[in-house]
Amino acid sequence: MLGRFAHEGIVFAPAVEGEPLVAYSGDDSRFEYIYKFVSAKPYYKATASGDLLNEGTLYVAHFNDDGTGRWLPLDIENSEFQAKASEAGVGFHSQADVLLNTRLAADVMGATKMDRPEWGAVHPTTKEVYFSLTNNTRRTEVQTNAVNPRAENAYGHIVRWSEGNQQSAESFHWDIFLMGGEAGTRTPSAEGDDLTLTSDNQFACPDGLWFDHRGTLWIQTDMSGELLSEGSFGNNGMYAANPESGELKRFLVGPVDCEITGVVTTPDGKTMFVNVQHPGDRLAPGKFSSSWPAGNGARPRSATVIITREDGGVVGA
Repeated sequence: MLGRFAHEGIVFAPAVEGEPLVAYSGDDSRFEYIYKFVSAKPYYKATASGDLLNEGTLYVAHFNDDGTGRWLPLDIENSEFQAKASEAGVGFHSQADVLLNTRLAADVMGATKMDRPEWGAVHPTTKEVYFSLTNNTRRTEVQTNAVNPRAENAYGHIVRWSEGNQQSAESFHWDIFLMGGEAGTRTPSAEGDDLTLTSDNQFACPDGLWFDHRGTLWIQTDMSGELLSEGSFGNNGMYAANPESGELKRFLVGPVDCEITGVVTTPDGKTMFVNVQHPGDRLAPGKFSSSWPAGNGARPRSATVIITREDGGVVGA
C-alpha cells in the first residue's frame, strides 16, 4: 500500500492511540513526488503490527503557490481520481495497478514535481513535517514555482508543512525552512526576516533529517563528487538547526568523499551514533581518496561514529 517508486526512506508521524497510522515518503528522483500513507485501521499500542500497512490510502502532495497544499488520493474508487484519469486518457485496472504505477497515478492527479525529495522528519512537539529536497540541476526557470523556487538547483533546500492537530488531514500549510547554498544565501522566513548562510554554516544537498527529543533538527548532506571537488563547502557533514529561529550550526564534517547518513541518540541524548558511508570512494572504481578510518593506506570502510561530550552532557545542547 506504500506504492512503488524510489523510496529514499519512510518517516512515521508519532502514533496516537485510536487514530490512523501516518507515514511519509519521498521519491528520490528529479521531478518526483512526496507521498503520505494513512492506514485504514486505527493504531493501538497493544495490538499494533505491520498489518497496519496492508490497508489504507496513499496520497501525493500538491503544493499551491500561496503556502497551502492538498493531499491528493491515489485511490481508484475516488471520484476525483477517476475523473482525472479519464481526462488524461489513462486506464487503471485495479488499485494494485494504481500502486504499481504510482508515478503515473501521481502525474494524473497533478501533484507537484519536486527537487529530489529524500528524507523526512516530524517535529516531536509541533508535529510539523520537514522534508529535504536534495537538488535538481535540470529544473529550468519556466519550471520554477513557490516550493521549488530555484532553477538549476544544485544546492537543494528543506520544505516543511503543518497539518494542524490531525496528521491524517488532507490539507496543509507549508513554507521553505532553509535554502542550501554558499555564504550569503538567504531564506525568507514566515515572518519576513531573512535567514542568511555564512561561511560557518553554508551547506548543500540536504539529505538525512532527524529530530532529537529536544526538537533540534539534525541535517546531513550528500553533495556529489562535482560539488565536493569545487571545494567551497568542504566535505559532507551534519548540521544542527533550531526550527523556531532557523539558527543553523555546523556540527561535524566527514572524511573525504563520504556521505553522512543516519543519526540517532540514546534516550538521554548523551550518546550519538552517526553513519559515515563510502568514504574515499567517489573517484573511480578501485581508486580511493581516503583510507578512513584505519589510515596508513588501508582500504576505506563505512563505519558508525559514536559521539559523546567531554563533560558527559547532552550532545548538541
